Amino acid sequence: MAVRAHMSRRTFDRRFRAHVGSSPLQWLLAQRVQRARQLLESSDLGIEAVAGLVGFSDGVALRPHFRRLVGVPPQAYRAAFAAR
Repeated sequence: MAVRAHMSRRTFDRRFRAHVGSSPLQWLLAQRVQRARQLLESSDLGIEAVAGLVGFSDGVALRPHFRRLVGVPPQAYRAAFAAR
């Protein structure tokens, strides 16, 4: 992102954090998890497929970020949503 913005990484990180309130990596992870939530709510795709669609290498990579940001693992999130 810094290259596209024609800035050094350090300058880009500082300006991004000042504008958005988090680091570029944390923002990107939050966006990926948010999209994963949407897919878990609206589709029957497996966790591995959802992980791939939102930019993680696999479900193992998605799970800790999902749990940290949402509070529950992806499977539990889907189960709670399906119970509604």
